[in-house]
Amino acid sequence: MNKRILYHGSPNIVQTPVFGKGKAYNDYGKGFYCTEHLELAKEWACTENTDGYVNKYEFDTDGLSILNLSTGEYTILHWLALLMEYRRFRISTPVMKHGADWLKEHFLIDLAPYDAVVGYRADDSYFSFARAFVNNEISLTQLSYAMRLGKLGEQFVLKSPAAFDKIRFASYEIADNTEYYAKRKSRDDKARSAFRPELEKDDLSGVYMRDMIREEVQPNDPRLR
Repeated sequence: MNKRILYHGSPNIVQTPVFGKGKAYNDYGKGFYCTEHLELAKEWACTENTDGYVNKYEFDTDGLSILNLSTGEYTILHWLALLMEYRRFRISTPVMKHGADWLKEHFLIDLAPYDAVVGYRADDSYFSFARAFVNNEISLTQLSYAMRLGKLGEQFVLKSPAAFDKIRFASYEIADNTEYYAKRKSRDDKARSAFRPELEKDDLSGVYMRDMIREEVQPNDPRLR
């Protein structure tokens, strides 16, 4: 029950993941980003003109502390706060700066105690929806709707030396960019197209970023569920 199969999409075959490598401005900071879903790993492996590799691993979670952002104790704002902390994005308005700072102050989770994190992956379209919410352009209801437009990929991210000690390379396969880059792009394009009419609506009864700041909304507020 403590064994999981993980996949890592990459331009390279990665037989030995190394702790401390990777980009600091990924969704959850530095770490080794995997998924339990083979088809998603194939999408993430490919670029427009280049095939990728899907590396398969066996991962033993026994004794590890894993933060799962999909459980009921966390909300979409906890995920947003982590994006505001780790992802690179342009602060274009004072409202956005205030919103990002407020989210991090009230909803940011310290990842240091955890060996691994399970949570959504913010592809380009979804990150743009998140920015729109923080900039007070869309309501929480509209943001939640946007998140359901396409299947957000769930990531399994190794964060600690203890986690890296428990992952073992099993095999790899090639992902065809002509098939899987197209699938990834189609998912992103469909999400943007479906959300465009929603952006034109004025959600008069919705809760916006400024409302949350003004009312000091707490994580247990029922409006966040």
